Amino acid sequence: MRGKFITLEGVDGAGKSTHLRWLEEFMQGQGIAVRSTREPGGTVVGEELRKLLLDRNQRLSAETETLLVFAARREHIAQVIAPALESGKWVLCDRFTDATYAYQSGGSGVAWERVAALERWVQGELQPDLTLLFDVSTEVGRQRSQRGVAADRFEREEEAYFRRVREAYLRRAQENPGRIRVIDANVNLATVHKELEEVISIYCSVKD
Repeated sequence: MRGKFITLEGVDGAGKSTHLRWLEEFMQGQGIAVRSTREPGGTVVGEELRKLLLDRNQRLSAETETLLVFAARREHIAQVIAPALESGKWVLCDRFTDATYAYQSGGSGVAWERVAALERWVQGELQPDLTLLFDVSTEVGRQRSQRGVAADRFEREEEAYFRRVREAYLRRAQENPGRIRVIDANVNLATVHKELEEVISIYCSVKD
């Protein structure tokens, strides 16, 4: 039986990585075989492209960013995501194509339709079965992401950039209400994890 593909999205500081680790442990406790990964990254090529994209000394155009993200994504799908799903594993991925709409289109101004065209070309019919969008105010997100860690190229952007990113994420949620579940990430971890437990438990029972 094919596994399920679950992606985690949100602006910087939304807590995706923390929530992914918790979800992985929770799902494994339910007897589900899980493969966790991230974007950009997940493969040797993807991790090298990730370094390039996040390098704060780089000056890349928004179009170049978009093409590099999709190049990494093509390898990620072919080498990691598709094989894991076919083997019956559930894939948890820290960011996927919704992030490209949010950051490169919403944040940096690449036309929405160009991202959609690349999405169709690179992914074919592949879409996440469920996307968890951790929604947090830009003020809270920036405060969290700046705690003692050197800012990467995206984290150094102005607050207006992150407002546009958040708005693009919420637009994606409106366009895909059956796939994207918006979760309030302004609250404490325990509250978020309780909601995640409810969502995943219901999702597993419905999808079995």
